[in-house]
Amino acid sequence: MNSLTRWQRPDTSVWPTFGRLFNLRDELDRLFEGPFGDSGASSQLLSVWNPAVDLYEDKDNVFVKAELPGMKKEDIQVSLHAGVLSISGERKDEEKHGSADTYRVERFVGRFHRTITLPSQVKSDHIAAQYKDGILTVTLPKAEEAKPRQIEINVSE
Repeated sequence: MNSLTRWQRPDTSVWPTFGRLFNLRDELDRLFEGPFGDSGASSQLLSVWNPAVDLYEDKDNVFVKAELPGMKKEDIQVSLHAGVLSISGERKDEEKHGSADTYRVERFVGRFHRTITLPSQVKSDHIAAQYKDGILTVTLPKAEEAKPRQIEINVSE
């Protein structure tokens, strides 16, 4: 039967290039331990999250869509101030595992706050927000001065 021998790094004072390679390997290992490994830092990383947001416009409206799966309407706040839309809230961990062992936690929980600077002026009294299937859609009608206008050309004689 073969015996197992523990591998040891070569003497880096003799082979300095190996020292740099091993330092690089150690740094890469630390990088991938973060959110994927079992380190204590991963739970801190997962307690803060930013939902994905899309921003687009047509000639009459500005639209903002935010992915907020698993949230209740009551846990989401939307506000507008000086051309900046704010979406904030908190997704709570509702599932209690009791005495079960937890091996992996990848779903984000905790507070979030997103601010989006709008590309056009909007009518703040006509804003509508709808939440369906985990997607928040905010429709912001453009102010008349922000809408494109056709300008008539006069011919002078």
